[in-house]
Amino acid sequence: MPYPIAHVMFFVFCICAVAVYTTVAGLLRRTITTEQTPRLLLLLLIGSFFALYPDITAPYNYLVHGTLEHTTVGLVPTHSLLFSFSALLFGVLIGYAIYREFARALYVGLFAESASLSHLLLDDLAGARIYYFYPISDIAFSVFSRVDVELACMNRIYYMLSSYVVVLFISFVIMLALFSLSHLGFEFRYRSEK
Repeated sequence: MPYPIAHVMFFVFCICAVAVYTTVAGLLRRTITTEQTPRLLLLLLIGSFFALYPDITAPYNYLVHGTLEHTTVGLVPTHSLLFSFSALLFGVLIGYAIYREFARALYVGLFAESASLSHLLLDDLAGARIYYFYPISDIAFSVFSRVDVELACMNRIYYMLSSYVVVLFISFVIMLALFSLSHLGFEFRYRSEK
């Protein structure tokens, strides 16, 4: 599994590239004020924390048990869509504490959810087996291993369907981050003439 810094960098620079671009562009153009900087840093902190959220049990297990086992909380796998959904709930609570508005809090929650899903995405890319559908199914699998070229030779329809699922999963995580960021002040704008 990737190191924690890889999870944070993957989320910030790959999933939330629009936020990085608009922040850097705003700083270079001097359109971002010093009053806006703490909120930008807070969003970066929220995204970074929730990009590491599925590994939340690692520090505890390291200190108490001397192991880096980090994929379960009791019997519940932390690398699952169910556990990832808790990032949405905690993100909404954090967003409400920051903005005191439920609508903006929901977008912070969606941002946290996209960060948590990006963790699953990167672990899956690295070859880890994820309990995506826990508790419906207790089978761990890797979506990305199903689009290996060797499978294309055996069953083309299965390979094509798996490829669509992988691309849709990546697109969903990116679009979820973009959607939440667009409601939190980050966006690209189309200009017909430059």
